[in-house]
Amino acid sequence: MKKFIALALASVMSLSLAACGSTAESTADPEPSTSAAVETSEASEEAPAGGQIIGVAMPTQSSQRWIQDGDNMKAQLEAKGYTVDLQYAEDNVEAQVSQLQNMITKGANVLVIASIDGEALTDVLSQANDNNVKVIAYDRLIRNSEHVTYYSTFDNFQVGVLQGTYIEESLDLKNAEGPFNVELFGGSPDDNNAYFFYDGAMSILQPYIDSGKIVIKSGQTGMDTVSTLRWDGATAQQRMDNILSAHYTSDDVHAVLSPYDGISIGVLSSLKSVGYGSADKPLPIVTGQDAEIPSVKSIIAGEQTMTVFKDTRTLAEKTVQMVEAILNGGEAEVNDTETYDNGVKVVPSFLCDPVSVDVNNYKEILIDSTYYTEDQLQ
Repeated sequence: MKKFIALALASVMSLSLAACGSTAESTADPEPSTSAAVETSEASEEAPAGGQIIGVAMPTQSSQRWIQDGDNMKAQLEAKGYTVDLQYAEDNVEAQVSQLQNMITKGANVLVIASIDGEALTDVLSQANDNNVKVIAYDRLIRNSEHVTYYSTFDNFQVGVLQGTYIEESLDLKNAEGPFNVELFGGSPDDNNAYFFYDGAMSILQPYIDSGKIVIKSGQTGMDTVSTLRWDGATAQQRMDNILSAHYTSDDVHAVLSPYDGISIGVLSSLKSVGYGSADKPLPIVTGQDAEIPSVKSIIAGEQTMTVFKDTRTLAEKTVQMVEAILNGGEAEVNDTETYDNGVKVVPSFLCDPVSVDVNNYKEILIDSTYYTEDQLQ
């Protein structure tokens, strides 16, 4: 009898081990997340049987845009049956590196990274490669690493073109005599996209600067001078304060090139603090990007003039397609194989289309597309 029991126990243990090693896939997909709240989902130490972990690293929750990106990525990946490890690093480079290391340790199969500093991830990407973990750069190009498989983003040069064109058309620069006083703001110097935004805008504005129709009274041009570290609105506000007090005691600003809504809000606060926005001192044209709710409300109120909308649902969809192509051993759809050289390689990229939004079309672009509800913009 003892011998029979021992043999039976051995048989049960063998079956149990075989079940733990099964790679059969579950047929049930989890429901996609629909919560508007900020979520940071930590994956378990091991993926469920047949499951695959996707690490999603976002830079900060201080920007509405990145919250929406994270929510969209998480919902779409979970709808496909993946386990999602979504983390925000609050613009702390060291924290983001640590989060990525933890994702690799937990067994992530693919990392989707919206980097804080595009030049600070070389070592952790080497670690990912050593563990056969593929990397997708999300909206911000990761530089100085050969271990970036794909880049999903928007047409960043076109973003700047839209901003510059809006200033051109609003001031009627092709026909008006001028001169017009314009000030320039750039994005964060550690974000590769900032240079594309600036170059795109300057491709429209520079000829008018050269001809004298646009005057930069501060004399501040070039990303080495006009950049705004971490895209910080308070930093932009302080710089605008200094420009106004030094160069505009008797002259008016006619337009401000701002690459991002958070910077735009800071610039507007500075302008309003010295009397712009009154009946006899109208606000200048102020551009923006990302269609964040405070800026859309500002546009509706007649303050900020325009923003560039980038539908993060579309970007998430293209990124999920890249994830699935990697996991299935296939090739993802790309539409740019020349532009995005990260210093080591040209990264195959998919560029989504940005859209110019102002008071005339925000309902069609933002509400009719269900990106926002009317109540959110009240």
